[in-house]
Amino acid sequence: MMLENISEFAKKNNLKFNDEKLLENVFIHRSYLNEHRGLGLEQNERLEFLGDAVLELAVTEYLFTKFNRPEGEMTSWRSALVKGESLSEEAKNIGMDEYICVSRGEAKNVGKARDLILANAFEALIGAIYLDLGFDTAKKFIEEHISYKLENIISGENHIDAKSRFQELVQEKFSITPSYETISESGPDHNKKFVVAILIGEQKIAEGEGNSKQRAQIAAAAKALENKELI
Repeated sequence: MMLENISEFAKKNNLKFNDEKLLENVFIHRSYLNEHRGLGLEQNERLEFLGDAVLELAVTEYLFTKFNRPEGEMTSWRSALVKGESLSEEAKNIGMDEYICVSRGEAKNVGKARDLILANAFEALIGAIYLDLGFDTAKKFIEEHISYKLENIISGENHIDAKSRFQELVQEKFSITPSYETISESGPDHNKKFVVAILIGEQKIAEGEGNSKQRAQIAAAAKALENKELI
């Protein structure tokens, strides 16, 4: 990956970084370092961790300032805005896909696996913007690339996430509430992977995975919603 290419990315997106090395780290997936040891590069997971917190704060502040609505409603809006699909979509929109550095094996992955890498890189970018340019710039970036989606989310009722939607359907059809069971938990503390099953009574309907139990539950509910015979 050439640093001048990263400068090109920054220019296209009106980002004037003081520390371009920091911006470079945004695009370094941990798998890339396994094949390129000794280059003095740092993977993007620490920036992702920071960016996740900055993203949630900025979106929360935006909703709090713009709307006087019940907490539960604004929480569901926020969830819809910051979910992985939303972040990966925007990462593609701003051209991050062509700059991501991954291992040769990881480069073969497409679909959800690739989208997860892009969503994480987008959070890392937010973290880098916050560190280098400050919260106000990060907040402006988030409003331009994430918060603008809110109108469509509200009008399309997309703020009702898969977990809430599946619960509504199950309660309506079976008069019970679905439950969740953690099947496995793996990985280091900073990069956990959870596999969760969704059940109706004792019957397992689907499984989902994510880097938190909440995201794994939502993924499981989304798969369950695909079962047309059930719902």
